Amino acid sequence: MIQITAPSPIVTEVRSASRDLVRQLGLMSRTVAGTDLSISAVHAIIELGNTGELSSKQLGERLLLEKSTISRLVKSLAVRGEVSETRSGNDARIKHLHLTRQGQGTFEAIEKFTNARVSGALGKLTHRSQRGVLKGLREYSAALGSPSSQPDHEHQTQRFQTKAGYAPALIGSVVAMMHSHMNKHYGFGLTFERRIASDLVEFMSRIDEPGNCIWRAECNGRIIGSISIDGHHSDDGYAHLRWFVVGEEARGAGTGRELLSRALEFCDGHGYREIHLWTVKGLDAARKLYEDSGFELADEYQGDQWGTSVTEQKFIRRQNQLATALPVGQRKPQAEKSESSGKGALQPCHDYRP
Repeated sequence: MIQITAPSPIVTEVRSASRDLVRQLGLMSRTVAGTDLSISAVHAIIELGNTGELSSKQLGERLLLEKSTISRLVKSLAVRGEVSETRSGNDARIKHLHLTRQGQGTFEAIEKFTNARVSGALGKLTHRSQRGVLKGLREYSAALGSPSSQPDHEHQTQRFQTKAGYAPALIGSVVAMMHSHMNKHYGFGLTFERRIASDLVEFMSRIDEPGNCIWRAECNGRIIGSISIDGHHSDDGYAHLRWFVVGEEARGAGTGRELLSRALEFCDGHGYREIHLWTVKGLDAARKLYEDSGFELADEYQGDQWGTSVTEQKFIRRQNQLATALPVGQRKPQAEKSESSGKGALQPCHDYRP
């Protein structure tokens, strides 16, 4: 006869709570998130909607699914008209997955449905309880994914850590990640790289001042992302969110969301009434992350200071708007009239103006 060791009471209670959560989320029904798709298909569409494009291998790593399972999933979504494939210009053996127009519509519907559901539930909790839910879910998920709790971790994504303060090679890593991304997507060159480096060096010279902080995400000792809060204008009641970037190989794993959460907690703790950031139009995954966190579009204009004409955008997160913020799918950001002449130095996730 096989004897099963009785679990501790906490294990039994956590398992019971987990089953109840699965049922409350509707994962036992034939439809998921208001669609007729399987749960794996819904997650695939969410990942592609958030990142813009992924290879089949990258999608499999994010969903923790076998290669053969991902292949069947992608094929079924392509037949439905939700996903399309294009060959990489650098390696014809690699196919990039994108959402079609229909797939984008499905993604937006899923976002609207799930945002409304989660917002409704969190609205019944205090702010402290909301943060407790977030912290608990993150820690529990990380523990489940650690090698010690996962007998077969061949497909587990390595967990990153977020740390505050300066670290060796931090400045060079941030400059390299930002320049790589903006050069690839917008053709920004030497002028952009030089300005990032000089501004970041200047900021680090006053990093110990109250209201200033920089965080980095690390994986196996390598810096894969960063974010900073510059409190230079704290006397005016606002701070600047700057140098927010995640390395291309680390996107889609929650790195950016974790970094942004740390920065916003810091700002809330310092009582900033507003947080300002500048970015470039077209970085849709980043914009969604900002709007999820309460930022709204406040200004935009055309600029060509980096040798390429782009639409520069300013986003603001106001404390008095957070309590009544609508789900992302229901927000309608209003662009205010620009007071700038277009000469302001603006970069993704940063304010470079004096």
